[in-house]
Amino acid sequence: MRAIQFVEPGNLRVIETPEPTPPSIGEALVRVHAVGICGTDYSGYLGKMAFFSYPRIPGHELGVEVVAVGAGVTNVKPGDRCSVEPYINCQRCYSCRRGHTNCCENHQTLGVHCDGGMRPFFIVPARKLHVSLKLASEQLALVETLAIGCHAVNRANPKQGENVLVLGAGPIGLSVIEFARISGARVIVLDLNQQRLAFVREKLKVPDTIVAGPDALKKLGEMTNGQLADVVIDATGHNESMSRCFEFTTFAARVVYVGITVKDLVFPHAPIMHRRELTLMASRNALSADFPRIIALIEDGSIDTKPWLTHRADFDDVPAVFPSWLKPETGVIKAVVKIHAA
Repeated sequence: MRAIQFVEPGNLRVIETPEPTPPSIGEALVRVHAVGICGTDYSGYLGKMAFFSYPRIPGHELGVEVVAVGAGVTNVKPGDRCSVEPYINCQRCYSCRRGHTNCCENHQTLGVHCDGGMRPFFIVPARKLHVSLKLASEQLALVETLAIGCHAVNRANPKQGENVLVLGAGPIGLSVIEFARISGARVIVLDLNQQRLAFVREKLKVPDTIVAGPDALKKLGEMTNGQLADVVIDATGHNESMSRCFEFTTFAARVVYVGITVKDLVFPHAPIMHRRELTLMASRNALSADFPRIIALIEDGSIDTKPWLTHRADFDDVPAVFPSWLKPETGVIKAVVKIHAA
């Protein structure tokens, strides 16, 4: 059985792997139909992802079909189409026992800490499968990206009428925008890339955007009658942005880091953090309950996935086309690899 592997940073190849064994107790054997490509995959390929290890079969945004189930599995059956929750938690540690399964102390994310789904078949804990009777495989592969934004917005808990500033309009920022919009808050998006901001206005129907630069704070003040942002969610993963994002906050605001950086962050405490009594939070992964919620929102039309899916490739074309998706001029929002015909 063939698979795509990141051998080391910058080195992607097709390898031969053993066929999967029959599923054990609590497991399911799944056939992979669609794999979404995200910033984690790009960072892993470039060697810039903090948690990545090599060699690694990537693929954590997955639309799959159940082929067989092991003993004791009741939540899925052969033939079910599912989204995969790729955060494999131990169910035993203190974090898991308290319901914080997204930050399990022994956490393993498919395609990052352990091999993922860029292969035709693999075994997954059946409890990590979320069924949809309606969604196409590509849509199921998009659920995990949306879950990242869903959890970040849940952390911030924006209210109707509040101003939510989203920094960064890449795929994770776009997922944040979707759920900030659903919350009823006013969403404002800041990015360096005017093409991405045009996408936000035209495809996501969010009219308020700001081009990053020296006038960004002034522009935000004009948009909000001087109030600035009640919530700032930084999806850039850029240490300078994450250090300076407090400038955009109002008093008693909440700041959420959903982007990841391996660099140190430095920000003033007394004049901004303390004086404004800000709350700073991290957001890691998502919770199991986010997945069925997102599936239902796509199914009922509350989230339109069509604008997201901009690039597609067959499995055999991945080694040639993957590096091109790293280039901003290609306009990639979400690339999807098709492994089996849907």
